[in-house]
Parts: sequence; C-alpha cells; structure tokens
Amino acid sequence: MTIETPVPLPATPPQWPRDVATLPAMSLPFHDLVQKNALRFSLRPELICAVCEQESAWNPWAMRFEPKFLDKYVPASIESVTERMARACSWGLMQVMGQTAREAGFGRAHLSELCLPDAGIEYGCKVLACRWAQAGGVMETALLLWNGGANKQYPSEVLARMPRYA
Repeated sequence: MTIETPVPLPATPPQWPRDVATLPAMSLPFHDLVQKNALRFSLRPELICAVCEQESAWNPWAMRFEPKFLDKYVPASIESVTERMARACSWGLMQVMGQTAREAGFGRAHLSELCLPDAGIEYGCKVLACRWAQAGGVMETALLLWNGGANKQYPSEVLARMPRYA
C-alpha cells in the first residue's frame, strides 16, 4: 500500500463539536485523539467517530480474526506464526487490520498495540486518509475500500452515525 497525501474533505468547523456535552458518552475519552488525528490527516472528526462506533462500539480492546483476510492478503513467507496471525486480525477502536497497519508503517513490536487508542486512531486515520485519496474524495467509495467492499451497506451505516458527532 502506498500512503499518499489525502484529498482533503470539506473543511471541518473551527470548533468540533459545537458542544462536547452533545457527544455520546462512550466517545468522550477519545475526543482529543480524534481531533488531533482528524487535523493531521485532513479527515472530519465525525467520520472518525462514526467509524469507531461502527467498528468497535468504542471498545479500544476489540479484536477480530479474519481467516479469509489471512488467506488473501497476509504473505505466507512471514516466519513468525504469531505475527502472521496477528496481521489477519483487526485491532482497536477503528479495527485496523494488522497487515494494513504494517504496510502503513506501524513499527511497534506487537500489533496488539493498535488497541492503544493513540496508536489505533493514528493508524486508522492514516489508512482511512489513504482510502479517501484512492477513492478520489468520494466518501462512500472510501468507506467501501476501508471495509474491504464485502458489505455494500457499510458506507450508509457509517454515514448514518455521523450526525451524532457533528
């Protein structure tokens, strides 16, 4: 995967959100990380929040093994069985795939560190910004790329969650 400079989303309002008290309670501990990474990767904070809610229900320790992903995307040449299996898991708040995180430059020793909110949101935003650029700035296409395209309803499910965070 080549990480490119993303096509910017429409400008984020200067103060996000208008009133922190209106945000769903589960998102509050992660507000500053979302804001920081949204600015860094030219993404809208409410999009990041909607992805976190959709993917992990704001559980930073969420992880899921994806056997089809293992067979299709993780190189069989990786000698460490643990590393190979970890690359076929999605991790943390944004459920970043281990293989995708490695391709995006995640260099920490253990992919489980993507469950740390700072790492998971950073690399989730980095990959989502790449998908945004690949999609030419079309949000629905970027979300399909993010999700791997198997769930055609995924973009509408995420977009329906965004107003809760605006």
